Amino acid sequence: MEQRNHLDGLHSRFLDILPRIELHGRIYFRHLSPDRKADAIQEMCSLAWKWYLRLDEQGKDPADFLMSFTTFLARAVNSGRRLVGMAKSKDVMNPITQRQQNFKVESLPHFTRTSFDNVYASPKGQELRDYFEERLWDNTITPVIDQVQFRIDFPAWLQTLTGRERRMIRGMVRNERTLDLSKQFDLSPARISQIRREFQLDWKRFIGEAGNSLV
Repeated sequence: MEQRNHLDGLHSRFLDILPRIELHGRIYFRHLSPDRKADAIQEMCSLAWKWYLRLDEQGKDPADFLMSFTTFLARAVNSGRRLVGMAKSKDVMNPITQRQQNFKVESLPHFTRTSFDNVYASPKGQELRDYFEERLWDNTITPVIDQVQFRIDFPAWLQTLTGRERRMIRGMVRNERTLDLSKQFDLSPARISQIRREFQLDWKRFIGEAGNSLV
């Protein structure tokens, strides 16, 4: 019972200094984004309670040196210390590691589809879109060796075609409608369908020749 009363008294005194700890955290971490700042302040508060109990065991009251107490708390959290230990130095999501190694982790788009303006307004728009699609594509059906072979053969096959034919294929790969392609290239829908079949046959002939040359 006595130990319980002592713990209740400690908690009550800790709550008295908690606003000062939070205020110091808001000032110290003011440069962070709202979410990261809130996380840092919560870590300060959690670590403060752990340290408060330890100091009480040593017969010390943090209220007697509150400025130093809050300063050390902020510095500890800023250095990666957490309630459950230090953040891993090799963790790429650790902001301390990012700052020390001079890199930044950013989120990829939630989807690869983007507007015409976003793709073509920037000189690197299409390149960036292709980059994201490459990173997000996860083919769990086609064997890896076949994927590798396709990545080698397909660009080589495209080089055997004219620029107009390559533009047609890009439209077909994007699943553009036959009617839209016919208007774009001034051909009849029937001719577009015929060309699609011709491309398919030519591709099969190409990979057959490439396969024979590897034997």
